[in-house]
Amino acid sequence: MIISPCISISKTDPSSGYCYGCGRTIEEKKNWKLTETTDQWKKDNIIQIKKRLTGWQLKSFEESYTYKIENGISLFKKNLKNE
Repeated sequence: MIISPCISISKTDPSSGYCYGCGRTIEEKKNWKLTETTDQWKKDNIIQIKKRLTGWQLKSFEESYTYKIENGISLFKKNLKNE
């Protein structure tokens, strides 16, 4: 199973149409939830969104997504629990 790249920062940039947190479009987010969406599509989508993100945004995404894969929760949600 491929873990969703959502890192719990779901705000869309109005000029690019990409999510500030994960770099996906609204349509890509919908595709992730469909049962017929293949793991290969999901893997390819993660590659695409990493190409869209740069600098601190890419670093933040990679850190939080890696944490989510390893621990089952994004860093953002973890930090909310600790407040």
